[in-house]
Amino acid sequence: MKRFAIAILSLTLTGIPAVARAMDLPFNGYLNYSMGARLVDDPTAPDDFLLNETRFQLDIIHDADAASMEFRADFVNDRVLGNTYIDIREAYVQLTPTDSIDLKVGTQIFTWGTGDFVFLNDLFPKDWQSYFIGRADEYLKKPADGIRATWYGDSLNLDLVWMPVFQPDAYISGERISYWGGTGKTGPANGPINPVEPDRTMGNSQWAARLYGTFGGVESALYAYRGSYGTPKGFDTVLARPFFPRLEAWGASAQSAIFGGIGNAEVAWYNSLDDAGPNDFLPNSEVRGLLGFSHDIARDQTLGVQAYLEHADDFPDVARTDQDRWWVTLRYTGLFMQQNLILSWFSFYSPNEKDFFLRPKATYKVSDEVTATMGGNIFLGKDDNTFFGQFDDNTNVYASLEYSF
Repeated sequence: MKRFAIAILSLTLTGIPAVARAMDLPFNGYLNYSMGARLVDDPTAPDDFLLNETRFQLDIIHDADAASMEFRADFVNDRVLGNTYIDIREAYVQLTPTDSIDLKVGTQIFTWGTGDFVFLNDLFPKDWQSYFIGRADEYLKKPADGIRATWYGDSLNLDLVWMPVFQPDAYISGERISYWGGTGKTGPANGPINPVEPDRTMGNSQWAARLYGTFGGVESALYAYRGSYGTPKGFDTVLARPFFPRLEAWGASAQSAIFGGIGNAEVAWYNSLDDAGPNDFLPNSEVRGLLGFSHDIARDQTLGVQAYLEHADDFPDVARTDQDRWWVTLRYTGLFMQQNLILSWFSFYSPNEKDFFLRPKATYKVSDEVTATMGGNIFLGKDDNTFFGQFDDNTNVYASLEYSF
């Protein structure tokens, strides 16, 4: 594994960038080394390291008259889990069969909605493990295989997304991060969970739609989704295994310039298709709402706040300590030293569950090619079974060095 990392490093630092510059080849990428470790003792984990990996990304884009294509993949040596693998981030063909229709077919990252790290109508796959251990923010969005069709009208546009087979989140499974297991904390020492996944058939396809446009300066959208929850929120008491309950969702959003900043609002109705009323083993239907506002507070400095509510139809509900879950988020971003230094802070606070999640980060651009990053993921909770409190033994710091070409 060590020789693999050294070979990739040598090739990248000496060979590929020079060749690319000399021949003007249509690819770019980067080499990244990241390391992160817990700051507190976790009795459920034999190793304090949460992140220790070398990641080499190659991005190839080709445009032709009839279509454009992109292939972007990471070659990863993960020394925490002890494996080496290829993480295909994008591999798609984009076509324009008519002036008003675009088609994008293949592995791609789907995203929409107005929330900042809070997702209501964006039910596409996420990588929550990456988000909590210090990988770059872009890795929160997990690639999925599917087709996206976009129709552009005079005042309205329509996106349709079809993922032919079920594709879950990279959820907290216990392989790397410990969590509340129902009766106590569990983690890597106990092994990952083994949920029942929906059959990989067309009958378990995931569908999503967005109808959107701008009216009077307000970006507005309506959303629909049908498929399953991305995380195994249900528990099959017969099989004694978690599973992915079926889900239908409807929602709307609006975003506009207001009071000198940007305001956004979003709502969603989650119709849990397996909902059977108050139940500790199945998610209830729920309504979710979000209000946000961001504003420049000084030159190159921005502050953003959000208020978010989940209200379950019934209680008890799986993985909840209350029928309502409130979050208030705060984001600060400041650019200094001719924008070579970026300081950022993102925090979640739940007033009713009394827990926090804090994400400080500093990024420094050493040169045009080299970037250094340091940050932390700090979990603070009054109780062991709240949304963020369950992760308090995973509080960590991380650092990364990246060479881009």
